[in-house]
Amino acid sequence: ASGVSPVCVMPWRLPRALLFPFSTLCRSTFGGLSMVPLINHEMLSHGWMTLSEVSDIVAIAEMTPGPLGQNCATFAGTRVAGFLGAISASLGVLSPTFLICAVAAAAFEKFRDSSFMQKVMSGVRPICLGLILAVLCSLSMTNYAAASGGVSLPALFIGAAALVALLKFKVSIPVVIAFSALLGLVLIR
Repeated sequence: ASGVSPVCVMPWRLPRALLFPFSTLCRSTFGGLSMVPLINHEMLSHGWMTLSEVSDIVAIAEMTPGPLGQNCATFAGTRVAGFLGAISASLGVLSPTFLICAVAAAAFEKFRDSSFMQKVMSGVRPICLGLILAVLCSLSMTNYAAASGGVSLPALFIGAAALVALLKFKVSIPVVIAFSALLGLVLIR
């Protein structure tokens, strides 16, 4: 209940208005966490969501089965325009992905061993890591901020505990998410 409402388009045009931005997102990234900064930008620039709401959408999308970008699109579309918004945003994400993947798979298979393709992939990998780090920084500002304006120590503890559980003890992601939610209920006031 943030007071954000989709006021930039007429309600019956809203689902169609979601199709193009999510289609563009998909053509601009390769899915996963690299989509989050662009989803964030689209939602904020249209006034459809706040930064906190986008962060919530990403958290929910991470918890649910399926690709992050698809889940984000579905949840964001639902939040902005209901069921038709979810369909529109989902189609926006799926259509370019399907076409690009079909063409890329054929080209990659044909040129897999070429030195050109090896050089292209050597350039693309660092960019993907940079995008993931940008998402980490962006989400950290929202997720670890205290209501008083400082840093939330309980949130930092939960994040560190989750990291240790995942990396050192190899705890499954659903268990870590459930445990983190429980810690959030207990520690964050």
